[in-house]
Amino acid sequence: MTQPPVISLTDCADPNALARQSARIAALFGATPSVLPLAGPDPEGVAALTLLDLLRATDLVGGPTHPAVVLVNIAPRDGHWPNGAPFCYFRHREHLVISTLNPRVLAPLSTFLGLTEVHVTDVREVLEAAAAQWAELAPAEVEEIARTQFRSLWYVPLLARWLVDGRPVPARPHALVTPGQEAGEAGAVRVAVVDNFGNCKLDRPAAAIPGYQEVAGLPVRSGRDGGSVRVRCYDRLPDVPYGEPGITTGSSGLGFAELVVRGGSAAEMFGLREGDRVFHLTS
Repeated sequence: MTQPPVISLTDCADPNALARQSARIAALFGATPSVLPLAGPDPEGVAALTLLDLLRATDLVGGPTHPAVVLVNIAPRDGHWPNGAPFCYFRHREHLVISTLNPRVLAPLSTFLGLTEVHVTDVREVLEAAAAQWAELAPAEVEEIARTQFRSLWYVPLLARWLVDGRPVPARPHALVTPGQEAGEAGAVRVAVVDNFGNCKLDRPAAAIPGYQEVAGLPVRSGRDGGSVRVRCYDRLPDVPYGEPGITTGSSGLGFAELVVRGGSAAEMFGLREGDRVFHLTS
């Protein structure tokens, strides 16, 4: 039986954590996973756009695709949960996604892919069901995994393996609330991802930004002095004059906007990092 490839997005990003997770997933799935560390200033924002992009990357193939497993460990640091946010899972077409129940990370999937529901698991409940029905886990081992704070290492790879194997994992449905992202809604437009060229991928589609493509451009906030600079919008990066900034329809999401400097770095020119507000939508 061919095993699905595993891609992991995690904010446990030091070499020791990445090595342990890679070894555990490889032992369970028989292949080395792709583990992507998210250690920047806004891992939630990066994970939200990257997860959307991962699932979108399986489109436009002209035929069937192979199943993949995506693991997302980006827990909200709000202290709301006694031992961290629970883990949920859902399927997008034939692909399995397991994620911390993080509203900000899941919001783009609700808004742009129509995800309405996830299945939330309880670590102890799942482990006890597994030990009783299909897994060789002693009570002391169940207790060790259930109590640890390192659930992304000890629990999530097991959950992925059992779901891929079709085990009857206990879970409860949890409805997602689609956040409003319509054009004209007031709200900050932020940098979701800064790529290796210094292009700033924003967290909204270009078409949802009021004033996009107007001759006057949009007032982009500078992270250096807090002021703003009018930046014109262009259809594509090659349309931006060399050495000048522009806002284009980028490659991420479904036509998400991107702040660029052709031949340079928008992040450097404007002093922006992931999570920084670029401008504010007005009604």
